[in-house]
Amino acid sequence: MAQGGRPAAAGAGRPEKLALVAGEPPAEPTGDDRLALIFACCHPSLNEPLQVALTLHAASGLAAEAIAAAFLVPTPTMAQRLVRAKRQLRAGGVRFELPPPEEYPLRLPAVLATVYLVFNEGYLASARDTPQRRDLTREALDLARQLAALMPGEPEAAGLAALLELNEARAATRFDAEGRLVLLEEQDRTRWDRRAIEAAAARLRRAVTLDRPGPYLLQAAIAAQHALAPTYARTDWAAIRGLYDTLYLVQPTPVVRLGRAVATRYTDGPAAALAEVDELAQRLSGYRLWHSTRAELLRDLGRDEEAAEATRRALALATNPAERELLARRLGSGSLSPRVG
Repeated sequence: MAQGGRPAAAGAGRPEKLALVAGEPPAEPTGDDRLALIFACCHPSLNEPLQVALTLHAASGLAAEAIAAAFLVPTPTMAQRLVRAKRQLRAGGVRFELPPPEEYPLRLPAVLATVYLVFNEGYLASARDTPQRRDLTREALDLARQLAALMPGEPEAAGLAALLELNEARAATRFDAEGRLVLLEEQDRTRWDRRAIEAAAARLRRAVTLDRPGPYLLQAAIAAQHALAPTYARTDWAAIRGLYDTLYLVQPTPVVRLGRAVATRYTDGPAAALAEVDELAQRLSGYRLWHSTRAELLRDLGRDEEAAEATRRALALATNPAERELLARRLGSGSLSPRVG
């Protein structure tokens, strides 16, 4: 970051423009230039999903497979979208360059989404050869903090930073010594970074005073409920479900409703939760976490054969090696509890 909190565009040894070849992603930056490149790539001539997809590819170097997983679409579909986006920019003579500060708010939603998805890919990698990518989580966390400092009046920037900080505070407990996933209810909370959790909670409280709740701020509030609960059993699931209700008002996606259904399991029981999950069948049948959540609820209801089949479907869709190991282990032991940590 440059002095004064702006993304670095010019400085000692740096050209003023990040790249001058129309329609082609710039060369990969280093250090402080990363945030500037993300702002440059999130060009408003593309719709927001295409901005995010192209920026993930150009600025963070994610492969089409990882980007497709983030958007819940097949890899060939995402590859075609990336080609079309580059072609559209090239045809329009678009140049990748840092926008003026007055354009930052316009590009902010796509920038936030890019940083969020980079963190998610690091948190639970979509590749089959590694369970997590700590380089990506660290990079995303640094970018989120830079954004929060750059735009202190934007509650969503602060919300994203708090969300990533709260999740990162549990990093030491998410995998065991053998590299296997450890479920949230089984994690050793004494090893969580309490100082980081308190700092993130304070950031969240300051952002709430701006009175403009958005999806990242609300997700951070949900994460804070988990992080601040003294034990898993004492988690305030009613508060979490209420936050999901508010989140759905601003981000009406089936994945948000799936999260709400998990909370419903603890407030109203597995039958009510399963009814909510089954309503999402048409939209989430290709999503591994829909199947694994459904398997858990079916097991709670004593419908073990259906639970096993749902877990097999989740396993067929999962690519992360630690997640696959967990699903296979649960199938083999007959104890189906495939939620990830």
